[in-house]
Amino acid sequence: METLIRIAQLLLSLSILVIFHEFGHFIIAKAFKTRVEKFYLFFDPWFSLFKFKPKGSDTEYGIGWLPLGGYVKIAGMIDESMDKEQMALPPKPDEFRSKRPWQRLLIIVAGVVFNLIMAMGIYAGILFTWGEEYLPTENMKYGIVCDSVALRSGLQNGDKVISVDGERVEKATAITAYILLNESNTIQVERDGQVLDIQISDSIVPHLLKGGTFISPRFPFVAGGFMKGSAAEAAGIQVGDQIVGIDTISTEYFDEFRATIANYKNSTVNINVIRDGQPQSFAVSIDSTGLIGVSASTDGIFELRKKEYGFFAAIPAGAKKAFVVARDYLKQFKLIVKPETKAYESLGGFIAIGKIFPGTWDWYSFWSMTSFLSIMLAVLNILPIPALDGGHALFIIIEMVTRRKPSDKVMEVAQYIGFALLLALLIYANGNDIVKLFR
Repeated sequence: METLIRIAQLLLSLSILVIFHEFGHFIIAKAFKTRVEKFYLFFDPWFSLFKFKPKGSDTEYGIGWLPLGGYVKIAGMIDESMDKEQMALPPKPDEFRSKRPWQRLLIIVAGVVFNLIMAMGIYAGILFTWGEEYLPTENMKYGIVCDSVALRSGLQNGDKVISVDGERVEKATAITAYILLNESNTIQVERDGQVLDIQISDSIVPHLLKGGTFISPRFPFVAGGFMKGSAAEAAGIQVGDQIVGIDTISTEYFDEFRATIANYKNSTVNINVIRDGQPQSFAVSIDSTGLIGVSASTDGIFELRKKEYGFFAAIPAGAKKAFVVARDYLKQFKLIVKPETKAYESLGGFIAIGKIFPGTWDWYSFWSMTSFLSIMLAVLNILPIPALDGGHALFIIIEMVTRRKPSDKVMEVAQYIGFALLLALLIYANGNDIVKLFR
């Protein structure tokens, strides 16, 4: 069921993104009296699922069967349709090729612009509806938990982060992303009352790109719920109990407990808890997994900060958030082109994108992911690669500078090259997904 919900969210999100992107091309083309022959959601090689053409309209609207995007077929333009017959005829006044270069440029970039506008609008709606709640870095009162790579870098569990490269990072959950995207060299922490500079090696980048946590907030282990067949629940532990030790070993924090309990597989131990201020102990049988079937709760442990936005305040805040997300996404390309980062290994296709949606339907998560994908679509489309909007725009800019229009043959070859590159990337990214499924 979770998989179906993820697929439904992915298809709905992509449908919204594609329609809005193609509507940008469509509406600007119409504004310049350019004929649009087709407006399709999804691709329709050989046949379409649905199509209609309003009376008196030049445009056929439809839904294709291949959910890899969508398109508008603009008359007189060398695009994915590769309509050579039309291009062999004399140009007509209502065709793309008959329009002035600046008009053609606006038609081409309109899709990207509309995706950015869409992201701004969604972020504004999110901020207006839900506000923004986060854990400030200074409120990580128990310090951090380090993964193995962070420990090798010189960080320790319990360190309190002050800054990264001397810059304060406002949100605790943004520290790892800040380190990655800014290629940071040092992280400043407080340890035993002293402020230390910890050097960060570039070797952490591949680890972070593969989903490594590096650091996360540390917290006490308060029982928040139980798995089916939980040994801890059977022994008498209750929701709200704070687990503080195993036999004679103190485990004040969740990470300490998790590391220690793994040493007691297939044995019975005393789990020490604090309940209503009083210490209690329960004999719990640990199975071969080294787990006791308890989920941790952080409710009320951290002092979160929440910003509320009125309607008019949410608009500029949404635009700013979209700009920041777009800037950070662009920074990732620096990592992809650096072979030593092995960022190419983290590329994913539709399976990877689908997995970022939650397994239950949640509108906050859905709109957050849709706004991010809208920015991703805009950034990828504006890359100067033939067959993408950025490739078309590049040729038009060259024409405007040189005052010489590239020949149709050059444009056709460029389109084929662009399609080949995109197909190779599509195969590689989705191939990565499939390989990861079997690892």
